[in-house]
Amino acid sequence: MSTTYDFDLIVIGSGPAGEKGAAQAAYFGKKTAIIEKAPRVGGAGVNTGTVPSKTLRETALYFSNLRQRGLYGIDYSIKKNISIEDFMYRKTHVVNNEWDLIYRNIERHNIELIFGTSLFVDTHTVQVKRDGTLEQYTAEFFLIASGSVPNRPNSFPIDDKIVYDSDSLLNMDRLPSHLAIIGAGVIGCEYATIFSALGIAVTLIDSKRTILSFLDHEIANQLHGHLQDLGMTILVNEEYSDVEKGENGAVILLKSGKKIEAEKVLIAAGRHGNTHHLCLDKVGIATTERGHIPVDEHFQTRAPHIYAAGDVIGFPALASTSMEQARVAVCHAFQFNYKKQVSPFIPLAVYTIPEISFVGATEEWLIEKKIPYCVGRAMFKTNARGQIIGELDGMIKLIFSPSDQTLLGVHIIGEGAAELIHLGLFVLSEHCTIDYFIQSVFNFPTLSEAYKYAAYDGLQNLQKMKS
Repeated sequence: MSTTYDFDLIVIGSGPAGEKGAAQAAYFGKKTAIIEKAPRVGGAGVNTGTVPSKTLRETALYFSNLRQRGLYGIDYSIKKNISIEDFMYRKTHVVNNEWDLIYRNIERHNIELIFGTSLFVDTHTVQVKRDGTLEQYTAEFFLIASGSVPNRPNSFPIDDKIVYDSDSLLNMDRLPSHLAIIGAGVIGCEYATIFSALGIAVTLIDSKRTILSFLDHEIANQLHGHLQDLGMTILVNEEYSDVEKGENGAVILLKSGKKIEAEKVLIAAGRHGNTHHLCLDKVGIATTERGHIPVDEHFQTRAPHIYAAGDVIGFPALASTSMEQARVAVCHAFQFNYKKQVSPFIPLAVYTIPEISFVGATEEWLIEKKIPYCVGRAMFKTNARGQIIGELDGMIKLIFSPSDQTLLGVHIIGEGAAELIHLGLFVLSEHCTIDYFIQSVFNFPTLSEAYKYAAYDGLQNLQKMKS
């Protein structure tokens, strides 16, 4: 290391991108530090986002018995007198364990952890404010992994008592009788199903024509039906106008003239890059309207010594991709001949109830691009494992080329979708055909076996197309 700098690499942020990027550099012997402005490590992924919300989902499934709804004709019913402490207990336990894992990883790699708020002085120097003192640190390279924060538009009167964002929602004093959610994106839909599973009345509102419009429409429509089965009220093509205080909480005014009364309101209006405190203008880096940092294919910013990865650069803003982006960025900075790119095939999971995951092309994208395709489906209700565990509503959908049967996309809804997608991911990334599923031997009984029958269904549909 050059004696000019305190560190080879300084990472700003200790979320999934920051932790993994720092560990990657330290693994190859680089002197590394992480600067974290929050009192705890882990970023939004551990503290307010991915881990807490997915843990709450499992808690809701436990308390509601929804996983057993297809067994022996059992109807789900929420356990009586559930408190906010009951609901949040498991989340707190998991988050504490995640903190311990991250601290141990940082210690194992001899990474220096510095708590405080950082801002750039120049392309090789940051100033850190902590405990009322100011300190400066220099590095040959920087990785900005400061994550994102909920978008809080001025038009939404978020007070964290009646009207919440996705971070403050976790601090509710009690479970509401009726929750209204404005925004039917991933965060909105996930929380909508969690609270619906607990027997709480939920109204989901969105200005778009469909919920989760980026999904394959068949999957999105199937989810829509499931949400209605949970008793949820879904209002699409409805634009928000205002929120007023009501006798029992809030009254949401829509531009159509409708009024929705709810005890609590969640504003799920997306997220902003967490960059406002970094003084990026001092190093010649301009951010987008959403606070995101533009980067090239190596995750290098306009300042050659500064890289950025994770939510702070925008789409896809997934913990899984954030980790890989950071590793690629660090390898490029130090010219490690190790990781040169993030895989072009990225699986996406939506942890609604039921779970959804997909990778590759949707039918709508292929139609838009005028690319021929064929579809094969297998329903979990015709799968032995599905019958055993009571998962009767799930489905695996394969989209493939009619000319050579090359797999183009995989879409799954139902129990374990986020795990099941990886088999399809590997076949897709190797540019294999659906014959891979037909020739393979699957454990029996398993949900994975549905891949084989989706492929058989696809071949039958292909024959119909040709006849």
